[in-house]
Amino acid sequence: MNVQDAIKARRSIRSYTDKPVEQDKLDRVLEAARRAPSANNRQERRFIVVRDAQTRKQLATAACNQSFVGAAPVVIAACATESDHIMACGQPAHTVDVTIAVDHMTLQAVEEGLGTCWIGAFDETAVKRVLGIPDSVRVVSLLPLGYPERIPGPAPRKAREELVGFEKW
Repeated sequence: MNVQDAIKARRSIRSYTDKPVEQDKLDRVLEAARRAPSANNRQERRFIVVRDAQTRKQLATAACNQSFVGAAPVVIAACATESDHIMACGQPAHTVDVTIAVDHMTLQAVEEGLGTCWIGAFDETAVKRVLGIPDSVRVVSLLPLGYPERIPGPAPRKAREELVGFEKW
């Protein structure tokens, strides 16, 4: 599978089988995150891999009661270990850097035959409490990971002309 195929095949999966994710596949997903770029190559991120069923259930509760989060055999909490760095463009580096790494994971997951769903709807304080994450660390997103029970069709996308300008706005 090439990158373009993975991009086209990626879906937000909200229904998972109970089949465990093999360690070698999980390792490749995590390696994709490790290799992702970051501002000034600071690499100020950490990923907490959760397989324990009770902990996943608590994360689902913290994720606005989205039960499918806990139904995935793996949930990854994507964290920024430093959130003070502001890039020259004025954007906080931590959200951009962690987001790039999570996107790398979603595409590697497709290559592995796995599904993910980007979760931004969660109570950060509750997630920190469940996972013992220090107050100074930011939880940027949660990423359920597992074998899709069903794969939805593609979501509608705007035409390129609506999204792209050449030379000027």
